[in-house]
Amino acid sequence: MRLGERIREIEREERLDPIASRMRKVAERLPSGKVRDMLHGVQLGHPLHPITIHLPLGAWMAAVLLDLAPGDHRRSVRVLLNTGLLTALPAMVSGLADWSQQHERHQRVGVAHAVANGVGASLFGASSLARARGREGWGKALALAGLGSVGLAGTLGGHISYHRAGGANSADHLQDLMPPGWHDLGPLEEFPREGVSQSDVDGVPVVVARTGETVSALLGTCSHMGAPLGEGELVNGCVRCPWHGSEFRLNDGTVSQGPATASVEPLETSLVDGRLRVRMPTSQE
Repeated sequence: MRLGERIREIEREERLDPIASRMRKVAERLPSGKVRDMLHGVQLGHPLHPITIHLPLGAWMAAVLLDLAPGDHRRSVRVLLNTGLLTALPAMVSGLADWSQQHERHQRVGVAHAVANGVGASLFGASSLARARGREGWGKALALAGLGSVGLAGTLGGHISYHRAGGANSADHLQDLMPPGWHDLGPLEEFPREGVSQSDVDGVPVVVARTGETVSALLGTCSHMGAPLGEGELVNGCVRCPWHGSEFRLNDGTVSQGPATASVEPLETSLVDGRLRVRMPTSQE
């Protein structure tokens, strides 16, 4: 059996649910608003967590490589180990924020990912302590074991990111499926005057919103986890995702509130004889 299939077994492991429940309670204590958006990476336009993990992982890997290199690098190794321990905290917090807004199958693998990272960080901490006490041999062995543990954690994180698309833009492909040109969605009067509704163009979901005399249309899938935006609600000039509360501005599709980090594509609208037509912006067709 391939490794990926073995990891999928973790997705069905109900014994991880009590740990996931406790982790969610911790995640609920994270500040809301702009702080949580920063942890998700809204301001960056993509998740923050993949950036923050480079800091501890790079420091720890460099420490292990120096252990294997000839010469006396003890002081540099200790600095790298401790740098990794300090920078692991923001990586952990940003990962927790993302994890809390994912599906159950993601979260179960995420529990194993967090445990493996926790074990790895503990081993690197023990390595630093052993070296401070002059036990260099133990320090090297513990650091090598720590690198193996965070490597396993990275494999689990890769499964979440790539196999299950956790953190990836779940709506990017829609603009490639959207046929070129104008498309008739039907009489404007069929769309609620103050609200959002779902339509489609040859199977491509479209969300339509009317605010007063203004009509807006976006590709109708949330970029975070693929929710149907047409089942959401209209909030302060934005459409709010029905699953995790991400908000997208109606005028340009940009993210007003996370956990989504990628915009959804806006559509051009036109009224002809009382019928609503939409198309992709001409520069994107």
